[in-house]
Amino acid sequence: MGLFFIAHGNMFMDIVFIRDLRIDTVIGIYDWEREIRQTVVFDLEMGADIAKAASSDTIQDTLDYKAVSKRLVEFVRESEFQLVETLAERCAEIVLAEFQVPWIRLILNKVGAVSAARDVGVIIERGQRD
Repeated sequence: MGLFFIAHGNMFMDIVFIRDLRIDTVIGIYDWEREIRQTVVFDLEMGADIAKAASSDTIQDTLDYKAVSKRLVEFVRESEFQLVETLAERCAEIVLAEFQVPWIRLILNKVGAVSAARDVGVIIERGQRD
């Protein structure tokens, strides 16, 4: 007996990722935090279908992680949010809307925010996974 596979639509989701994207920004609730720049660190996983890009071998057919990184760096450097939750949400919205990504998992670390911890932050998932 052979194995049979029946596909109903796109059953697979590939993931394009960015790790350890470090950006300096104004972030925090305390007065002293509003006067300095702190480094936040992003890890992103973004749903994508890479089959077309794998077939054509051209950047136009894939999710361009360099373009995503550049856009987030530009946005985060200019932002001045109080909460990491707000910053994470806005960044996820940008990626979903501007890069036609169906799903994103975003980890935002605020390194050094708690002296006894290596890092703290939030993990959010937005959009729809297949």
